[in-house]
Amino acid sequence: ETTEMTNREEAEIQISELDLLSSMFPYEEEFIVTDQVALAELKDYVENESAEMPSSKVQFILNVKPEVSNASMVEFAMACALPFKYPTVLPEITVRSSLLSRAQQIHLNSDLKTYLTENCSGEPCMLSAREWVKGHAAAYIDKELSSSSVTTSNATQSEDTTFTRLWIYSHHIYNKQKRKNIIEWAKELSLSGFCMPGKPGVVCVEGLQSSCEEFWSRVRKLTWKRILIRHREDVSLEGGGHAEIQKHRKFSTLEEKCFDAHGARGNHMDLGQLYRFLEEKGCADIFQMYFGVEGH
Repeated sequence: ETTEMTNREEAEIQISELDLLSSMFPYEEEFIVTDQVALAELKDYVENESAEMPSSKVQFILNVKPEVSNASMVEFAMACALPFKYPTVLPEITVRSSLLSRAQQIHLNSDLKTYLTENCSGEPCMLSAREWVKGHAAAYIDKELSSSSVTTSNATQSEDTTFTRLWIYSHHIYNKQKRKNIIEWAKELSLSGFCMPGKPGVVCVEGLQSSCEEFWSRVRKLTWKRILIRHREDVSLEGGGHAEIQKHRKFSTLEEKCFDAHGARGNHMDLGQLYRFLEEKGCADIFQMYFGVEGH
């Protein structure tokens, strides 16, 4: 008879699996942990008896090139999150590729989930999932799916009806070109929010989920000393129309906010001013997530 696994045992298994992945896939193009804070919290939880349960799940991306002769150009990205109870429960995985239509992507992800449900309950399964994607994913690019299937049309709808707000943290943002990219990409993708250059650098973008993800994938590819998504908010949109999106925005456009700290080191931003700005926008709780102290 099996006894329930404890949270710490589950956390230990997660850490050892993540270690295994990083030794097998040492390059960021193959494997990258997108939320370093969650990983640090998880390690702390495993190593210290007194540590609290982590506040957010570890999220990472595995990029896979399938085993198909003519698909040398195709790459599939597996965006993964490990629920606290993993491996007792299944991991959350979404496979994407620029060559998949919406319907094909939904079909692929639902088949992957079925495979995991049938083969992987209770065991670490990231490698099996990756193998499955490697062997099967390319076939979905050519699958023509009947659009009459009800589940497909519902799922397609839900894809574009999530409003997302990403809170990105960077060690510093000084580079003029990066600052220009951030503002131009946000405009191109109809995202609002703000960018606070300096050290640390803070970027907030909000808008359609797919646009936020595209923004993040571009920004992440630039060279950074350290950059990560500190916090993410997702809200389901009822109708998904323009007005509905506008209603959820806390910022009107994306602008650069310079809260200059007066004094010798002008590159350090005045965090008190940032706190007041966030408070004004109804986002004061975010300050806590970035800096771990109550703002004033």
